[in-house]
Amino acid sequence: MSKPGKKYLAAAAKVNRDTLYLPKEAIELVKETSFTKFDATVEVHLRMGLDPRQADQQVRDVVVLPNGLGKTVRVAVFAQGEGAIAARNAGADVVVDDDETFNRIQGGWLEFDVAIATPEMMGKVGRLGRILGPRGLMPNPKAGTVVPAGDIERAIREAKAGRVEFRLDKTANIHVQIGKVSFPAEKLHENFAALMEAIKKARPAAAKGNYIKRITVTSTMGPGIKVDPNAAQSMSVAG
Repeated sequence: MSKPGKKYLAAAAKVNRDTLYLPKEAIELVKETSFTKFDATVEVHLRMGLDPRQADQQVRDVVVLPNGLGKTVRVAVFAQGEGAIAARNAGADVVVDDDETFNRIQGGWLEFDVAIATPEMMGKVGRLGRILGPRGLMPNPKAGTVVPAGDIERAIREAKAGRVEFRLDKTANIHVQIGKVSFPAEKLHENFAALMEAIKKARPAAAKGNYIKRITVTSTMGPGIKVDPNAAQSMSVAG
């Protein structure tokens, strides 16, 4: 492993590794310790008190961040007939209603960030599992990306506005982006609060004991900042 650079060490020196920061303090520190020349992404990492091997302890849901993610989201829609028309009218970047576009994706063309499908298209979309699955692009009802034709407009609007999927991984962690370092601190705090509310609502009935063990916020390449889990779970979008 290469040694941390001077910029990282200088940023890390501003963070007390033994302190559990309040959410607002952590957000301010994330902004202060970001040292990349590009507009870094702010990420939240949660260590959960769940057993990912147990089917009744899974967490998978979506949250619409009130202030978006600060990036353009390209949406592909798998639909035919009325669904395809609705998708084009709603501003979908790619509408897959023909074999040519389907075959391009099958060949590895993936110039989109979110894939939405109508239920009747899922049999066909399933054939793209090995292409879409590893990249987290496979439409899924739990993620709100398999919708009837009448809901396509709303699904596209939410995806472009900043709808983010979160899920428990195999190591009992959840990783979610909540915006850019250039966002005002209050907008990052609102996004963070919306995420925490969604994660609390998604708590499985089988979860026992301490649901959220640790929370860390960080920016791309920046140092991790520990957040007080109790304070984070008390956050609200309104305040």
